[in-house]
Amino acid sequence: MNLPPYDKMKVRQDKNGNIQVFDMLRRRYIRLTPEEMVRQCFVNYLVNYRGYPQALMGNEVQLTVGEKKLRCDSVLYDMEGKPKMIIEYKSPEVSITEKVLHQVLSYNAILRVPYIIMSNGLCHICMKRNDETGFWDCLDEIPEYSDIDG
Repeated sequence: MNLPPYDKMKVRQDKNGNIQVFDMLRRRYIRLTPEEMVRQCFVNYLVNYRGYPQALMGNEVQLTVGEKKLRCDSVLYDMEGKPKMIIEYKSPEVSITEKVLHQVLSYNAILRVPYIIMSNGLCHICMKRNDETGFWDCLDEIPEYSDIDG
């Protein structure tokens, strides 16, 4: 993956032989799938390399639109509990396409965040909403938390 190593990742095998990883945000073991590996490594990157407060992040955040239930992979909140960033993960073999962007934007129709990130562990795309134009600008890198905490 195109992320720093996650040396302290905790893994175990459950009674059925499935490999599980400890999710630092949900504080429990989760089945380790390729997408989950991307999520865990990316959250580790944000928390330990970009200064994102673990306490302000959530995994598998449920949204409700009428009768329909959606689930954001990860959401970053500000100190008042307002959503600030949506992060969507895909398995490394899944390309980050316009379809993925539309998926994230459908979540954003509810949350209205200024930042979105899409990652498959190999390719990371970070975008910031431009309030003047109403469009999304691609950023050259994932910002430090201190740069978005304004």
